[in-house]
Amino acid sequence: MRFMILIKANKNTEDGVMPDEQLLTDMGNYNEELVKAGVMLAGEGLHPSSKGARVKFSGDKRTVTDGPFTETKELIAGFWMWQVKSLEEAIEWVKRCPNPTGVESEIEIRQVFEADDFGAEFTPELREQEERLRAESASYLVDAPRFEDAPEMVIAGLNSSYTFAERGQIPAQWARLAPHLGNVPGQKGTAAYGVCWNYKPGCGFDYLSGVEVNDAVKLPEGFAQVRLPAGRYAVFTHRAHVSTIDATIDAIWSKWLPHSGRQAADSPSFERYSESFDPQTGMGGVEIWVPLQA
Repeated sequence: MRFMILIKANKNTEDGVMPDEQLLTDMGNYNEELVKAGVMLAGEGLHPSSKGARVKFSGDKRTVTDGPFTETKELIAGFWMWQVKSLEEAIEWVKRCPNPTGVESEIEIRQVFEADDFGAEFTPELREQEERLRAESASYLVDAPRFEDAPEMVIAGLNSSYTFAERGQIPAQWARLAPHLGNVPGQKGTAAYGVCWNYKPGCGFDYLSGVEVNDAVKLPEGFAQVRLPAGRYAVFTHRAHVSTIDATIDAIWSKWLPHSGRQAADSPSFERYSESFDPQTGMGGVEIWVPLQA
């Protein structure tokens, strides 16, 4: 069951009073709990109604009214979209929420309509259209990232250049690397890395599939290495089959990054395949690390 969780506006939110550092920290920790529990699908805070507008419909007529709006108790200051098993579970999660405005606050819980709620009027053709649109919109969604500071690393392995249309050839590169995994001189750990570097806008990029190694080791013939600088990264978990990783990467760069308020650093991004990745099923243990400017 999906629920929309509505944070009601009050005088502070309508006056544009921003939350203090403690509330931002508490709310960030709470959101992290929601994400880890698989509850949170989306969530955002909203500007005061003075920065919004309303459109009134009367037959074919449309009337626009600019904010602010006076009936504060009917306004919304923010929202979440949650996936839970019941209204009771949603209520329990709301009761654990930090006071969202720091003063007297109210949160409303509303269940979202699902396809079956519409009965026979929701024809098979309309259902198929809905499912298609959901699938298309889902292709642009990624899980919220975590943020990590990573030390400098040296990745060694096989390197090739690709155009964007040739990305489908990368799995064959991994197949050529497979016999070397675990046997690379100076290898550190068991994780494998796919490094995107030497990016050429509109043309393509280099892709190195390899492992972390100690610096200045003697590498097998045909191996190359890339040095990843220490820095801050946004780390995304790819939960679907590895064959769909391109869609996740595209969503990160075209959707998440432009709306995140952050800037990518001018250094390689990379995929990390932990020991929990199963090459037989193509599932589990896949992360995408995007470098961020300080």
